[in-house]
Amino acid sequence: MMRLYDRFRKEMNMNNKILITTLSKTGFTRKYAEMIAEEIPCTLADFQKTTPETMSSYDTVVFGSRAHAGMFLGYQKAKTMFEKSTAKNFIVFSTGASPNGAASTIAQFWENNLGADDLKKIPHFYMQSGLCYEKMGFGDKAMMKVASIMIGRKKKKTEDEKAFEKAISGSYDISSKEYAVPLIDLLRKMD
Repeated sequence: MMRLYDRFRKEMNMNNKILITTLSKTGFTRKYAEMIAEEIPCTLADFQKTTPETMSSYDTVVFGSRAHAGMFLGYQKAKTMFEKSTAKNFIVFSTGASPNGAASTIAQFWENNLGADDLKKIPHFYMQSGLCYEKMGFGDKAMMKVASIMIGRKKKKTEDEKAFEKAISGSYDISSKEYAVPLIDLLRKMD
C-alpha cells in the first residue's frame, strides 16, 4: 500500500481541489486515505509536513487521524491551520478500534472532540479500523493493558464494555472501504 500512497502523492500534485492530510501512527488512517484516493482525485500528504500554506493550495482539506483514549489526535492543530489557510472546505475523519455500530460511543467521541458548533459546521466521519499492537509505543500498550484490567475486573459490564474488552484483546484489522463510502460520496458531490 505504501507504493500506492507515494504514487498518488506524486501523480496527483497537479490536482488542486482536494488535499487529504493524515496523522497515522499504526497505518489505519493512511490506509483509509489511500482507499479514498483510489476513488477521488486528490493529493495525499503526511500531516507532519502540512502547513497553512500547503492547505491554501487546495479548495478542500480533509484531515484524518485516529481516536486515541477518547481524543481526536491533531484535530485542534489541523483546524487552526485550516483557519489560517485560504482553503474553502474542511472535512475530518477519524479511525479507531470501536466498531462503526457503536453509535452512542462514536457520537460521544465527536461531541467531546468537536464541540457543538463544529459538529454542525464540519462534516465528520468515523471509520472502524482496528488495533496494531506491533506498531504501538510502550505508553499506548501500557494504557491498553490498564484498560483491559479495569474492564476485566467489572462484574456487571454494559454491552459496549463487553465489546471493548473483546476488541482490545489483540491486534486486528476491521477496516473496509465500505466505511469510507459516505466521505467519498460527499467529495464526489463537491467536485
